[in-house]
Amino acid sequence: MDIPELIDDVIVREGGYSDHPADRGGPTNWGITQAVARANGYAGAMRALPRATAANIYRRLYWERPGYAFVAETSWTIAAELFDTGVNMGVATATGMLQRALNALNRNQKDYPDLIVDRALGGKTLSALAAFMALRGKAGETVLLKAIEAMQGERYIALAEQRPANEAFLYGWLANRIG
Repeated sequence: MDIPELIDDVIVREGGYSDHPADRGGPTNWGITQAVARANGYAGAMRALPRATAANIYRRLYWERPGYAFVAETSWTIAAELFDTGVNMGVATATGMLQRALNALNRNQKDYPDLIVDRALGGKTLSALAAFMALRGKAGETVLLKAIEAMQGERYIALAEQRPANEAFLYGWLANRIG
């Protein structure tokens, strides 16, 4: 898989135009909210948002800007998860989940130093990921993925508990974003 395929998968999963009354994001198309579309120069009707415009926004905001291509050099699986989580929850949240998981899995700093959970991808986070992967390999990658997805699932449930209108989305979030 490569980034165009990853973006296509997200666009298919997100679907076309939606303006669900319970969605605080308002009108969306291809999973891009009206606010994000406007902030990225799209001024037209959301129903008419071109798929290619959505794909460009996904690449720029949710892959290139947070630096997930650098993660992909060490683990495509983790980079793909961060991308998908970032699309749905924000890249700072996704990166923070990676940092928290790496801290929890470093055996009390025996494998690599704890990270400051600043929710920004930098050299220390990339080094910790590389150290983790060198030590734990493919099996570790699976465990790290599970740790990130566990935090993601807990956050979805908390969002539904905090705002009952989010229950309209909980089943889909869990079905399409976890595992």
